[in-house]
Amino acid sequence: MKPLPRPFVLVNMAMTADGKIATANRSVATFGSPHDHEHLLALRATADAVMAGARTVDADAVDLGPGGEKFCRRRLRHGRAEYNLRIIVSGGGTINPCAAIFRHRFSPIIILTTERISSVRLRRLQGLADDVHVCGRDELDFPAALAWLRKHWQIKRLACEGGAELNAALFRQRLVDELHLTLCPKIFGGRAAPTISEGAGALSLGDAAPFRMRSLRRIGDELFAVFRPK
Repeated sequence: MKPLPRPFVLVNMAMTADGKIATANRSVATFGSPHDHEHLLALRATADAVMAGARTVDADAVDLGPGGEKFCRRRLRHGRAEYNLRIIVSGGGTINPCAAIFRHRFSPIIILTTERISSVRLRRLQGLADDVHVCGRDELDFPAALAWLRKHWQIKRLACEGGAELNAALFRQRLVDELHLTLCPKIFGGRAAPTISEGAGALSLGDAAPFRMRSLRRIGDELFAVFRPK
């Protein structure tokens, strides 16, 4: 089979029983069990790179790394580098330069942005990241960006961990090859509470990104589902 001209893209998210990924004020965004966290790290171990949006990176003390020696060894057993590459997406380059990810230099950091970024922000990010790629005028051109990641960084498998706007762009352009959802036994409510996919959204059923369930398992009070596009 001819290899894809872009990486295989998997999206991994945890959500409440009412479909929220954070509280309405976004102060609570981590609510899964220790097993869900283990699942996240296990998925990272299968990927060449982990990608997240600027708000996700800014809001949490995350480094998008493999998560310790156990998962580094697992990566090596799968024939991957000990540490995954890390990708931050920000159309305007509005990334906190003091974010935790920049204080952990164990693997390259790549930033994807657009022509909307100011020259000041571009220079600042070039001093923080290993590579800053401008791809798209007003919105990020994800097909071109993914092809560039495959060609220049040899990324064949990419794990995306949100947030909602980033997920929405990938779903809208039919670039998600696998969706992992953890359903957690909590209700957040709130019209302003984000879901796994935000943005303009589908205006009709025909515009919806169609998926089929590949597997479903229960561990404790959580459900772990895997979907593939139809």
